[in-house]
Amino acid sequence: MILVVGATGQLGGTIAHMLLERERPVRVLVRPGSDYSEVAAAGAEAVTGDLKDPASLVAACQGVDAVITTANATARSGDDTIESVDRVGNRSLVDAAAAAGVGRFVFISALGASPDHPMALLRAKGETEQHLRDTAMEWTVLQPNLFFDKLPMAVVGGPALAGQPVTLVGEGRRRHSMVAMRAAAAYAVAALDRDDAADQTLVIGGPQAVSWRDIVAEFAQALGTDVPVRTVAPGQPVPGMPDFLTGLLAALETYDSPIDSSALAAAYGIRPTTLAEFTRDVVATSRQHVG
Repeated sequence: MILVVGATGQLGGTIAHMLLERERPVRVLVRPGSDYSEVAAAGAEAVTGDLKDPASLVAACQGVDAVITTANATARSGDDTIESVDRVGNRSLVDAAAAAGVGRFVFISALGASPDHPMALLRAKGETEQHLRDTAMEWTVLQPNLFFDKLPMAVVGGPALAGQPVTLVGEGRRRHSMVAMRAAAAYAVAALDRDDAADQTLVIGGPQAVSWRDIVAEFAQALGTDVPVRTVAPGQPVPGMPDFLTGLLAALETYDSPIDSSALAAAYGIRPTTLAEFTRDVVATSRQHVG
């Protein structure tokens, strides 16, 4: 039995469906009141629990062979915070899995995570990584770069599809090896059974390093229209964008993060998604929904 935590989210849901398509037994941890009908209909066993409730995690881990967790607090509010979910909650999940005798734990972290990182989210993820390494379980940590499906859609894709101008923080010319979420999910699923993934940290990027300007150009190409661009200086607010995102975008303007994952992709049998492929798929799906 494989426990997936975060299965009602985009990445966790993709992982759960991949496992079910491979006829693997899947249990998903779902919070009270959450909509888990899609993954349950696909064949997953649902158990009610919450990362903020250690007792529920102990129960969820009983009879489990492996755990994959993607859960985080970045899209939540109220008492779901980086402290309560990403730091304390993930630590409780690791402890519950270890106590239940789970064989392998796959943790979806993020590029740059470290216990001493100045950003709270990456610091919490780094602490979870370290705590996991200190257990007797076999572990695999995935450190993906930015997901095409998340920040680029919020910054560029959403406005471009709506026919609105794109607002970039800074000049938008720094280059990052962004990765499609489905590719990251494929790495997580593969890591469950690979001996060479045990006690390893996998740093994952896409097939090329791209800039925000590249993303704008690809959406313009796929849409067949110009996408106007406005810029604001790092540190300045962006109307309608949360402070967390503007701060992250400002930080991304201070460095490049090219990652050569070609050898890893070849070893795991995963074909990375290019920026052009991603944008074409997004635009095609959008037009189907409109039609």
